[in-house]
Amino acid sequence: MKTFLPFVLCASLAACAADETITAYGAGDNVWHVIEINGAAFDATATISFAAAETVTGTAPCNTFTARQMATYPWIKLGATKRACPDLAQEATFFETLSAVNTADVLGGTMILRAVTEGETTAQMVLEAC
Repeated sequence: MKTFLPFVLCASLAACAADETITAYGAGDNVWHVIEINGAAFDATATISFAAAETVTGTAPCNTFTARQMATYPWIKLGATKRACPDLAQEATFFETLSAVNTADVLGGTMILRAVTEGETTAQMVLEAC
């Protein structure tokens, strides 16, 4: 039995190291631009990038942000800090929605982030890849 323990341990550690976040499931090679929030066109500029496993970066109308993505795909949970600016209403809408989302779908060049509670979508953000 002792001869199999190192093999099992190595196999277990390799499985744990795999990227299971949205980065590995189609989002990692793009910068995603927000085009819609809760059914309304988003006229300000905001982007999200999933360039590295567990790392999320982006721009909001006023701020840049960096966050960690620890949930496995299709789940998503992000957060960031904020500062004041002229587009504060758009900024607040962007971060409020971003903080609420908990599922993600990557469909080619479109990503849809949703806040789903008890099977009902309570918030949604649509992004396009550039």
